[in-house]
Amino acid sequence: MNNFVMPLSVPKNKQKEYKKNWQLATKKTGKLLLFAGDQKIEHLNNDFVGKSISKEDEHPEHLFKIASQTNIGVFASHLGLISRYGSKYNKIPYVIKMNGKTNLYKTKDVHSQALCTIENVIKVKEMNNLNIVGVGYTIYLGSKYEKEMLSEASKIIFNAQEKGLLTVLWIYPRGPHIKNDEDIHLNAGAAGVANALGADFVKLKYPYTKTTNTTAKNYQEVINAAGNTNVICVGGSQKSVNNYLKLVHEQINKSKTAGVAVGRNIHQRSLKDAIKLVNALGAIIYDNKSLKEAQNIFKK
Repeated sequence: MNNFVMPLSVPKNKQKEYKKNWQLATKKTGKLLLFAGDQKIEHLNNDFVGKSISKEDEHPEHLFKIASQTNIGVFASHLGLISRYGSKYNKIPYVIKMNGKTNLYKTKDVHSQALCTIENVIKVKEMNNLNIVGVGYTIYLGSKYEKEMLSEASKIIFNAQEKGLLTVLWIYPRGPHIKNDEDIHLNAGAAGVANALGADFVKLKYPYTKTTNTTAKNYQEVINAAGNTNVICVGGSQKSVNNYLKLVHEQINKSKTAGVAVGRNIHQRSLKDAIKLVNALGAIIYDNKSLKEAQNIFKK
């Protein structure tokens, strides 16, 4: 299992469960394909209705249909949404998104508070035998509220690992002093913060808006700064299939990232195309397939 580390916060009686969750999420590879479904709160309905968005995406169950029929590592969403559909889709490996906010209040000093507790997560997991393998939390570095989010994230990470759960941080540089949230050097700093907080994985920005021939190689600064915390890149807005597969292939093979966290690029497509795309992404991430092989998987 590449990059496997047993955090010291995991007690001996939970180490077996932690290792099992790691193996399940990463398919024993150390890499992670995270399907993000937290936009139902974060972006309201903007990501689910529109000209280039499949009509199937209008209904929340579309997310669960995709997650249940593909080779994702985990499906990440809020506890309430999962509790609404979990009885029908109890085999999906879940990561519970602990905090959230809508996009209605426009401010550079973003704040996102926890919406549930680790105790809530464990209670729902054990009462219903749900396949919950980890939790996630978003930090907005550079916001005047970052100290509150850093403190809350630190406690959640410790408490989750204490229960044998994996931890994933979403870290986005936001604030009045942030000029470019895709800056590689800045995101390397964010990667170091995730490592210092003890996270197993960190989801970070990738410079999609200004990608050059050397971007993937330069992104290794982020990987190095993360130490033994595994870096997965955001998927961003919907892109053409060939273009996105090429970018992910470069991230995995040139940047040496540990995977991707994808939402819109998957769920905004029809169920048929979403399944094909996830399987193509999984081939790159988990099976070390070439770009051409992954593209052929989607075409077939």
